[in-house]
Amino acid sequence: MPLTVPNLDTRKYQDILDEAIARIPVHTPEWTNFNKSDPGVTILEIFAFLSENLNFVANQIPEKNRLKFLTLLGVPLQPATPAIGLATFSNDRGPLASIPLPAQLEVWAGNVPFQTIMGLGLLPVGALIFTKQTTTLTDAQTAYYAQLYASYANGPLPPSLQPYEPVQFTGQTPVDLSTTVDAALWIALVARKGDPVDVARTAIGNGIVSIGFVPVVDQAAGRDLQPVASPTSNAAVPLTFSTPVPNSNPPAYQACAANFGANVLAQPGVVQVTLPSAANLTLWDNLGPLDAGAGDYPPALNDTDIEDQIITWLRVSAPTQAPVQLMWVGINTTTITQRAHISGELLPTGTGEPDQSVTLANPSSLAGSVALNITTGDTTETWTAIDDIASAPPEVVVQDLRLAPGTVAPPPGSPNVFMVDNESGVITFGDGAHGRRPPFGAVIRADYDYGLGDQGNVGVGAVNSAPALPAGLSVTNPVHTWGGVDAQTAGDGEKQIPSYLQHRDRLVTSEDFQNVTLRTPGVAIARVEVLPVYNPNQGAVPPGGAPGCVTVMVIPWVDAVNPDTPDPTSDFINAICNYLDPRRLVTTEIIVIGPQYVGVWISIGLEVLSGYSEADVIAAVQTSVTQALSSLPPDPTADPATLTPRPVDAAQGWELGKDVVDREILAYANRVTGVLLVNSVILTSSDQTQTGTVTMNGLQLPRVLGIGVAVGDPTPIAALIQGQVSAPPPNGATRLPVPVAPDEC
Repeated sequence: MPLTVPNLDTRKYQDILDEAIARIPVHTPEWTNFNKSDPGVTILEIFAFLSENLNFVANQIPEKNRLKFLTLLGVPLQPATPAIGLATFSNDRGPLASIPLPAQLEVWAGNVPFQTIMGLGLLPVGALIFTKQTTTLTDAQTAYYAQLYASYANGPLPPSLQPYEPVQFTGQTPVDLSTTVDAALWIALVARKGDPVDVARTAIGNGIVSIGFVPVVDQAAGRDLQPVASPTSNAAVPLTFSTPVPNSNPPAYQACAANFGANVLAQPGVVQVTLPSAANLTLWDNLGPLDAGAGDYPPALNDTDIEDQIITWLRVSAPTQAPVQLMWVGINTTTITQRAHISGELLPTGTGEPDQSVTLANPSSLAGSVALNITTGDTTETWTAIDDIASAPPEVVVQDLRLAPGTVAPPPGSPNVFMVDNESGVITFGDGAHGRRPPFGAVIRADYDYGLGDQGNVGVGAVNSAPALPAGLSVTNPVHTWGGVDAQTAGDGEKQIPSYLQHRDRLVTSEDFQNVTLRTPGVAIARVEVLPVYNPNQGAVPPGGAPGCVTVMVIPWVDAVNPDTPDPTSDFINAICNYLDPRRLVTTEIIVIGPQYVGVWISIGLEVLSGYSEADVIAAVQTSVTQALSSLPPDPTADPATLTPRPVDAAQGWELGKDVVDREILAYANRVTGVLLVNSVILTSSDQTQTGTVTMNGLQLPRVLGIGVAVGDPTPIAALIQGQVSAPPPNGATRLPVPVAPDEC
């Protein structure tokens, strides 16, 4: 039986006033004027108003008791999570030199402060990014270009030509390097307008260019949290950076050292590339009229003004088989996080009493950022935060009489510690026996950072000011910031008490994995499936064949593209991984991944009862079958009468590993009101290799690619799949990339 919160007094102002007036004839029958003009009624109105306020305060006692119980249990509320993002700096009118920008540089998006996570050397150059995109020619044009470039064949026959046109990559449309002729991204470092190219080349020689990448991440790839004690198995990022060797023929390139701060093909990040000396940044001065852009030369541009300002080319190459999809790339980039720094905030003075507590002016302080400076007389000491004040040593060292004489006890730690609740900003000191008490009259000052949660998720270009930047420099954010989450409310914290008491914020049992994952702040999780001792990356290994590995399959509530079979985004999975990582056992490998959807096509032929609308019945059958195959649990806000009944084992969505059978689809269709008879059901997989039964294995769930319902015979599946054309296989023949001249100059 659930424990309901009692309402100590439900009476409102009017109820109290009416009850008091009703008692007048009993106690004072001579009082007969009950109008509001009577002074006695006025006194009763004041009494009713004050009583209502007392009732309001009294009714808060159960809520306060629940919050106090929450505090005594030590169930922490999640503080606000700061947003992160990328910021690009530009030296448009500053000095022609590399300007070092430090870490923790403050930048602003309106009234929302951000700080740079790492510094960078701001180069006084711009960047234009191009790819060599394949184009098609007529037979006559192909023959003409083959004749022009016959000299590259080293023989009587011209090579197989691959015509291309240089396309500038601005970030408005993602680029897939596998669709380019050379699987490369070409970054032209260009001098500012009015700057001599040779002088600009000298300014950036031996410099470090910080290149920001925002990838298009495969949402089904998931993330693998390796055991802490084992070496990481993450493969190196398959990107190489190189600049041209001056006047090399055929064109050659020199590799540049690259420092990958993160796997920029899995998450947004920055790569620091070291450029060669200025003498090795020069380009070709001996190119023939047909050399420019051909073969491995940089793309040939049709704008001579841009060509004249190019300092050098930086080629970003990837293996042709590696799936490299990029949404944005830019130079002079660094990572930022939404946080504000408070220095020297004055707190209440010390009282010398045990368990003194003070509160920061700004809640949701960031973990590890709070430090206190406590001044007593002329002495200032720095106190540090601790997780549990009960584990702190006493402020006065006493002899441990439990030890045998002559035993040398290890020196105790510093008692100058405190405990901080990051969500509320409450700082608690020791009681003398466990941690030191701030002396009476001690001046307490705090240094800390705090976040604004969801306010830090700002749009493109919102970060546009930095008071500490020198003149002539500017900043912006090329992509929106992400990851900001507001602090957890007390109501949400109360709902987590039963599961928290069960798992104590540690991942041990399958239920622990499920409950802790559902507690991840800032993400709307619809479904969690925990598969112990299973690794989906081991191919055909069945569940139970991967000791020490736990796979957590997660599905979000919202997906605008596939509302019934949502895909988790990379930010969604990263948020869950970041929450699970500090709570797992050090020997446990956790794989957080989304489901692997298997497309199915369904065609149903049926008969409709007389008196029912065929259109309504057809729509109801489509809804019934789609809901039955959905990977989501029923919407808690939906009308139960509109939901399709499900078996108990599928109450949270289609069961993992359960095959899709045409007879079961027939049953769901036949349950719809208005259906007289289901004539036939045609079920096939997306590749049409399975018919009648579509097999599901591992993390596979069905995704309805198309469903057709018709009165009479079912529509042929081929009619539902019209318009899908498979891309031709790539030609493995050796090709010579050649630029195509524009039609107009």
